[in-house]
Parts: sequence; structure tokens; C-alpha cells
Amino acid sequence: MTEKIQLHDFVEIDYTGKLTDGTVFDTTSEKIAKEHNLHAQDRKYKSAVVCVGERQLLPGLDAQLPDKELGKEYTVSLSPERAFGKRDVKRVKIIPMNTFQQHNVQPRPGLQVDIDGEMGLVTSISGGRVIVNFNHPLAGKEVVYTFTVKRKVTDQTEKVSAFLSALLRLPAEAMKIEVKENAATVTLPGELPAQISTILAQKLVQLTGLKDILFKKEEAKKEQQQK
Repeated sequence: MTEKIQLHDFVEIDYTGKLTDGTVFDTTSEKIAKEHNLHAQDRKYKSAVVCVGERQLLPGLDAQLPDKELGKEYTVSLSPERAFGKRDVKRVKIIPMNTFQQHNVQPRPGLQVDIDGEMGLVTSISGGRVIVNFNHPLAGKEVVYTFTVKRKVTDQTEKVSAFLSALLRLPAEAMKIEVKENAATVTLPGELPAQISTILAQKLVQLTGLKDILFKKEEAKKEQQQK
């Protein structure tokens, strides 16, 4: 019997997201990205390792994974509600021009801006007022995903690395993970607040089955004294 995916499995997955007209907007495949003029030099194209049910993918896609078979290709259509949300007119806002001037920013249509930690797109400028759309660029659109779950991840180090990389937005090579006697020590380039490290440790224990997770800050490299 073919093995199936279960909730909270860690899996390696390849996927490609398209609009209903066939326009590709996201993919793990460098070949497909190049074929559709989507390739970005600063992005590493590779299969994603995610924990099923933890919304490390688009929620609608994540919800499709349980009970799917390993190695089989699937295609699913997601409504706006299950993809990037409906377009909300309340998220189209008027921002005074002087707000941008205070930050030495010259707004123009098509410019992506960060206002109070929220990303938006300048759509028009008129009479000292700037219209900024804070909806996701794909809000209101039905999307289609093709995906294949390649394997289940069983290595504890890989599980911890993949989960933290996605959550903390850190490349795997920026972390050092040692698993010994069913416990993991994670060395990070910066120090996590105690409350955050406690929550992360509890979550990883729950998902991986490890008994303990310890977070450490990487020690600064001491410069060798010249003789």
C-alpha cells in the first residue's frame, strides 16, 4: 500500500502556483521559473521542507496535504478565500504625500512601500494624496497549484532546521543544530527573547518528538592577536 501523508508529518514538496489563465506566480522549480520569466537571481530554487498543518505553505494548499500519496502529482484549485483572500476595499488607503516626504521617499505608481510594518502598492497619486493598496497582489483571484510530495522527512536535525528556517526567516547555514540523546541544541547568530525561545522549544518538542530543545547564541569570533 502506498504511504500517505498525515497531519504534522514533515515532508519535502515540490509545487507550482498558477493563475487560472496559466500565468505562473510561484514555483520551487528553477527550470519552470526560467521558462515563465519568473527567475530571480537572489532566490534559491529547491524543494520545500514543511510540517503539514503548520501553515508553512499557503493555508489552502497546506490543507490539501493530509491523505495524499507520496510521489503522486496532484492539481488543486483554490478559491480566493482559501488562497490570498478576497479583495477588501478597506485595505485601499489614502496616505498624505508629506508622510512619504518625511521619510525621503518619492512615491510613484507601482512602488512597493512599507507603512507601519505593512506592505502596500502605490496605485495612483493625485493632489498631494497617494493611494496605496494593502491587499495582497493576488487577492480576489482563484489560483491553481500542482504539487508532489517527494518524501517524508525523518531526520530530526532536518526537521528542526526546516521549521526554524521558515519561522525565523533564517537560512539553514546560519544555524548550528546538534541532536544528541533525544535533545537538540540550536545555536543561532542572535539571541532570542526568553519567552520566544520557550514557545519555540515547546512547539518543536510537540512536533518532532524530541524531549528538549536548547537555544544558544553564537559566540563572537575572537580576533587573533598579531605577534
